[in-house]
Amino acid sequence: MKGVVFNLLEQAVHEHHGESVWDDLLEAAELNGAYTSLGSYDDAELERLVSAASKALNLEPATVLRWFGRAAMPNMAMRFPVFFQGHATGRTFVMDLNAVVHAEVRKLYVGAGCPRFDLQEEGSAVLMGYHSPRRLCALAHGFLEGLADHYGETVAVEHLSCLNAGDDRCLIRADWALN
Repeated sequence: MKGVVFNLLEQAVHEHHGESVWDDLLEAAELNGAYTSLGSYDDAELERLVSAASKALNLEPATVLRWFGRAAMPNMAMRFPVFFQGHATGRTFVMDLNAVVHAEVRKLYVGAGCPRFDLQEEGSAVLMGYHSPRRLCALAHGFLEGLADHYGETVAVEHLSCLNAGDDRCLIRADWALN
C-alpha cells in the first residue's frame, strides 16, 4: 500500500482527534509511523492501525475505515485538485474512477494497487462492483460519503453484497436521488 494512504490517515486523525491520538495508535499497533507518500508499505500495517483504533474506540473495523474515507476526502481534494477538476458532482467523479482518477493515481504513485470498479448507472444511482484483494469496501463507502460532502450532496450507500460478509463479491449501490 502506498504511503499516501497512511499520510491521509495520519492527517485525518490529527485534525479530528489530535497528534497524541495518532501516536497512541502507532504505539498500540507497534508501528513507527515513518510513512513517505511514495513509499510502499505492507497492507498489514493499515490493518494494525485500524485494529488499534477499533479497540480504542470500541467500534467495528469497518466503521473506522468508513470514518477514515469520509474524513480523508477534504485532504485528498487539497492534495490532488486535478482529480476533482471537471466534476460538478460526486456521481460524475465516481463514473471516472477507473478511467481518469485511478489512472492518474498510478502515474503519480508507480505500483499503486488501486481497486477496480465495475460501474453501472441505474437511475440516480451507481452500482459499483468493487474488486480488490484488500477488501476495503468500507473505505470506499467512506470515500463516497466524503465525495458527497465535498460536492454539497447527500448520498445513500448500500452494500448489496460483500466479501467481508461471506458473499462472492462486493457490490455497492450509491444513490444521489436526494439531490
